[in-house]
Amino acid sequence: MTSAIQAEHVTFGYGRDRPVLRDVGFEVQAGTFLAIAGPNGVGKSTLINILAGLLRPQSGEILLEGANLRSCSVQDIARRVAVVRQEFIPAFGFSAIETVLMARTLHYGRLGFESGTDRELARRAMELTATTEFASRTLGSLSAGERQRVFIARGLAQNTPILLLDEPTSFLDLKHQVQIYDLLKSIQTDKGTTIVAITHDINLATQYCDQTLLLYPLGSEPVEHPSYRIGKTTEILTPEEVERAFDVRVFSAIMGNERFLIPLGARAGNSNLPGRAS
Repeated sequence: MTSAIQAEHVTFGYGRDRPVLRDVGFEVQAGTFLAIAGPNGVGKSTLINILAGLLRPQSGEILLEGANLRSCSVQDIARRVAVVRQEFIPAFGFSAIETVLMARTLHYGRLGFESGTDRELARRAMELTATTEFASRTLGSLSAGERQRVFIARGLAQNTPILLLDEPTSFLDLKHQVQIYDLLKSIQTDKGTTIVAITHDINLATQYCDQTLLLYPLGSEPVEHPSYRIGKTTEILTPEEVERAFDVRVFSAIMGNERFLIPLGARAGNSNLPGRAS
């Protein structure tokens, strides 16, 4: 397999005394579905921004399909990587279809208009995300979950080999959470797209993601390995590692071939649930 993403000794901080990522290195093979997990403040969104070329690491390098990110133009990056961020409402009253077509502007001809191919890719992306029914409505008139699906459609319409998503199921109900992960998995398997998604839902990650990059708060790591672990999801998202990373007790149970983890609050201590079960 060829490498889609390589991060080599990446360090980044917001000021000298605020390191967020320290000496992070990993490789994502083409066609892999990678989850990025960890508690708030460990640099998950920062890492996505670095992979997308929006932030430059203080040290270290990023390679996209073998090309050093420092030498890539904005156009080069946009042809390789699409980014889906957490939802926002633009100041202007763009419709859903206009928002999705924005992903195609890089490919517009000299006259600055979309082609039939651009419109077809946008239409297909909206079909896949079940957003066609409100294509003509403005983003401001949509619910948060509907907007999130439109932004995912925009990412798909960019038609890149690498797709980066920052909590793609934020604001979505349970049905649409599963549908989005079903969609992302089908894109991975059918098109060979490399998908990297930040997620707080470790149970969905266990079901859908091949690998997981688990980031720990700086200062909590043991001597034997750095402030992250990466590997097969079932080997990374174990009860012990989740409890250490998130500083929370979990209930663990196996259903079929999958392990599911449920966080336990203070009131759970008065129940008959053990900390872990299998």
